[in-house]
Amino acid sequence: MANLAQDSLHSVIIYSKLYKKVETLIDPKVDTLAMRIRIGRSPDPDDAFMYYAMISGKLGLPGYELVHVTEDIETLNVKAMKSELEVTAISAHAYSDVADKYYLMNVGGSLGKGYGPIVVTRNKLDLEKLKDCTIAIPGRYTTASLLLRMALGNVATVEMRFDDIPRAVSDSEVDAGLIIHEGQLTYSSLGLFNSLDLGAWWDGETNLPLPLGLDVVRKDLGKEFGMKFRDLLRESIQYSLNRKEDALKFAMKYARGTPKELVEKFVLMYVNDLTLDMGSTGIDGLNTLYSKASGMGLIKPVEFETV
Repeated sequence: MANLAQDSLHSVIIYSKLYKKVETLIDPKVDTLAMRIRIGRSPDPDDAFMYYAMISGKLGLPGYELVHVTEDIETLNVKAMKSELEVTAISAHAYSDVADKYYLMNVGGSLGKGYGPIVVTRNKLDLEKLKDCTIAIPGRYTTASLLLRMALGNVATVEMRFDDIPRAVSDSEVDAGLIIHEGQLTYSSLGLFNSLDLGAWWDGETNLPLPLGLDVVRKDLGKEFGMKFRDLLRESIQYSLNRKEDALKFAMKYARGTPKELVEKFVLMYVNDLTLDMGSTGIDGLNTLYSKASGMGLIKPVEFETV
């Protein structure tokens, strides 16, 4: 991978619809014919942490213009289904529908180890009572929503943006809410209760890591490019792990008011050894998710290729 100071063929453009801003970091000697690569990532501290080196211009890919598109995960899922992005974060659930169009990179994944999405309520409820609730979900294609159906069956749901769900439960707009991202650590500040921990449920069912989010690269770019970007992403993650304080300071821009100690805890929950390399254990977790879900008729059988 190339350091910006050593390579003139580098341009980074960061577009964020959520934060209504465009940031640019462009080498004045940039090759205007460089191929543009759009990279979808979520507006969350863990993704910001992983991509810190690229966004800040510390690392790049010679001959390519890297364009960072920041959207909530369900929007990225839909974009992937339209093949709009060359590289993107994607829910493991959504990937089951586009595995024919995207290679799975064995780096960058969000895999829980005994933890994951949770269902929160205003009062503690058992599973039978949860089945009678209307549950706010962060998108039909999220892995959290798939896990919810695997654990509870065909419950009533309503889709909401992920960061609106805790408040909607607290304000009695819905009976319960399916919480992802840093909300897994902050829900109690609203007086809510954890009525179902889907990460713990998965761990009890399989004793395997829970693959929630993945990073993928479009197949029409070829395996060689896929491997180049995989290596760049791995180097970017390692860069942040080696410079944790700097990377966390950057990630705090996406903290949505969450205290730094909780942001650090959340980041290190989902940026771990399996993020650097899914390995056979992570792949086993993903294959098990797909096998169980397809066996229940919730998704079609999935075959995927890795780079």
